[in-house]
Amino acid sequence: MHDETGTTGLPSGITPLGDEVYAIDTRMAGYPGITSSYLIRTERPCVIEVGTAGSATVLRDALAALGVAAHDLATVVVTHIHLDHAGGTGDIAAMFPGAEIVVHERGARHLADPTRLMGSARMVWGDKLDVLFGRMRPTETARIRAVAETGTVDLGAGRHLTCHYTPGHAKHHMGLLDSLTGDLYVGDALGVYNPDTWDIRPATPPPDFDMDAALGSLRLFADIRARRLMFSHFGAVDTVDETLDRAGAELHAWVQAVRDARRSGPDSGDLDHAVAMVRERVQGRYRPVPDGASAESAQVMEILSGVEGNVAGIAHWLDRVAADQRAADAAAAQKAP
Repeated sequence: MHDETGTTGLPSGITPLGDEVYAIDTRMAGYPGITSSYLIRTERPCVIEVGTAGSATVLRDALAALGVAAHDLATVVVTHIHLDHAGGTGDIAAMFPGAEIVVHERGARHLADPTRLMGSARMVWGDKLDVLFGRMRPTETARIRAVAETGTVDLGAGRHLTCHYTPGHAKHHMGLLDSLTGDLYVGDALGVYNPDTWDIRPATPPPDFDMDAALGSLRLFADIRARRLMFSHFGAVDTVDETLDRAGAELHAWVQAVRDARRSGPDSGDLDHAVAMVRERVQGRYRPVPDGASAESAQVMEILSGVEGNVAGIAHWLDRVAADQRAADAAAAQKAP
């Protein structure tokens, strides 16, 4: 299987991280530095995140270069079902027919039948959908294992991943902790990490973003005391406490900026006003992309986690909070003598 494959002479886009862990750049839409899959190359090899449908062949070829053949892969885990993380699940399942597919229970049905998920994505992305993500293929229901609040993935030789439910970014999101290394695979729960600038931007898309849940997930991650944070966007970070603190600070800053924008605008629902004001407020928080970094990759990341999407998600959450408060006030008024 993989015993004779070393770490020298690996193709571009594969980074050894120690303890048989490899980061694999899945080159979303053909660009580097956007989406990362991870291979844990143990007795029971496991892939975490598969990227988009368009990235499936890139991941397959990288696994082959690492000595993992079609019938070797034991498990595929996706942190959540957004297309930049799980869009290639059906393709990878077909390429690796012995692999079990692990996902949170709230996302399982969408892997089995992605029709609704693809329809919603088409409404959001339009013609960009085909270029950015491709089409998600169904995964055989019998191959899907759904986990709830917690779950375990056997990596062999006593090593395992523990799944932790971490909503906030999405209702179907989970983080994964490696029992041997202390590596914590964080998906999008902390946001998007830029290895060129060391910045973190929140990822707060509609319709699922929930500030309270997101902060609760950050607290859970802090309690885990991980050794390293493994971002899906993009790469491994070993300044754990500092990075968790920064992720929380960014969430607070963006939510407050949207609140302020809605209060100052002529219409609290004027998204364009909020986007413009928030962009002006937050742009100074991040370092410019250095010379030599991929400008095209930066543009794609701006599409995935840019101001428009983040503001829309935060505004959607604020509207839900306001509606819940009105309902609570109305119920209290009815009970009053």
